[in-house]
Amino acid sequence: VQLQASGGGLVQAGGSLRLSCAASGRTFSNYVMGWFRQAPGKEREFVAGITWTGSSAYYADSVKGRFTISRDNAKNTVYLQMSGLKPEDTAVYYCAATSKRTISVLGTVDYWGQGTQVTVSS
Repeated sequence: VQLQASGGGLVQAGGSLRLSCAASGRTFSNYVMGWFRQAPGKEREFVAGITWTGSSAYYADSVKGRFTISRDNAKNTVYLQMSGLKPEDTAVYYCAATSKRTISVLGTVDYWGQGTQVTVSS
């Protein structure tokens, strides 16, 4: 499956952004989807995941209560709504897909998108 992320940009602390990730090539609803991020000099880390139907979502503690992941299987798209952004949220954000049951660790990812930069100014 091919993944194309978009929606990144520069935002002030406390602001909001919505990332989108459009999938193509395979049956989107067969994949658990997620978002990861990688800040300069740091390892890529899990941000959020969502099940095949969108009935359940899970988050890293650092974003819980501020970020919301959702998906529209009719549009083959997964979203990450980010609010209450902090400078420490600055990173390249990657969407990801897996055929496994969970996507909360790097090793479970089957496909990566190209990444979109999110920069939060203080």
